[in-house]
Amino acid sequence: MEKAVVISHLIKNFEVVEKKPGLVGSIKSFVSPTKKTIRALREISLSVDEGELVGFIGPNGAGKTTTLKILSGILYPQSGFVQVLGFTPWDRKPAYLKQISLVMGQKNQLWWDLPAIESFNLNKAIYEIKDSKYNQSLGELVKLLEVEKFLEVPVRRLSLGQRMRMELIAALLHKPKMVFLDEPTIGLDLVAQQKVRDFIVDYNRRHQATILLTSHNMEDLVGIAKRIIIIDQGKILFDGELADIVSQHATDKIIKVTFSKNVNIASLENIGKIKSLRLPQVELVVPRATAAVAASEILQNFPVSDLTIEEESIESIIRDVFKTGVIKKTKLKKTV
Repeated sequence: MEKAVVISHLIKNFEVVEKKPGLVGSIKSFVSPTKKTIRALREISLSVDEGELVGFIGPNGAGKTTTLKILSGILYPQSGFVQVLGFTPWDRKPAYLKQISLVMGQKNQLWWDLPAIESFNLNKAIYEIKDSKYNQSLGELVKLLEVEKFLEVPVRRLSLGQRMRMELIAALLHKPKMVFLDEPTIGLDLVAQQKVRDFIVDYNRRHQATILLTSHNMEDLVGIAKRIIIIDQGKILFDGELADIVSQHATDKIIKVTFSKNVNIASLENIGKIKSLRLPQVELVVPRATAAVAASEILQNFPVSDLTIEEESIESIIRDVFKTGVIKKTKLKKTV
């Protein structure tokens, strides 16, 4: 299969001025600035197949957005090899720009005081989309995102969720082969988040577009991206299937118990670690291997009205990865 994205030993540094506290400090920083170098990306390497939908996750400052900006040609790296759809992104060739799209959840590309349809018409002209293809693409996207009745409403009057869906339409009208989505669900309510997730999956399936999706929200990735890349402090910690990292780091299970009578909480600590205590409900963390034995002991020795055994949340597993910085038996995909 052809590679849509190839990155090898990519390095990106930023030079920033250290601002000292207080008025005097600000003046000193202005007169004789002290600069420091922030290493945003530290020789990262990865590749993405054509048509693949990949989740790119990490905490603030990990290097996610920097990577996407380099891939879309906005930033120029210090060193390293980068190729997207056969192009060098920062050359900014028109033939390349017409095949990609970058959607940033915190940035607005629509005209604020005009209806979204006006921005769509402008993009039609910019990308030189023929009338028939424009009408077909617009109709499809509007139907999928359920925004037909909002097309003539000024953007400033739309809800955040409605605006995000309009942003997606503006970015995808020209049917790009490569789509970079940077936190597309940030700030959205649960219903709007799900609509955006469903759309991303459907768009990937319909058009075989390659999608690289960054997010803080693991719910954006569960059931959407089979493969995830975890980045922290400019280094890739993991590149593989989400199921692999869950199996590697999900060493515990959660026992949720609802008691019918008051119980001696101290005695529960002999069974597992108390994660949450909101009587009559208690959550215990126990080793995966002994979860069944622990549940049996609780049922035999305590007045239980309800008991469930659950897996650790994806979020807690990823937090453990960031905390330890260690992936067990990590196998990073090789670039070609």
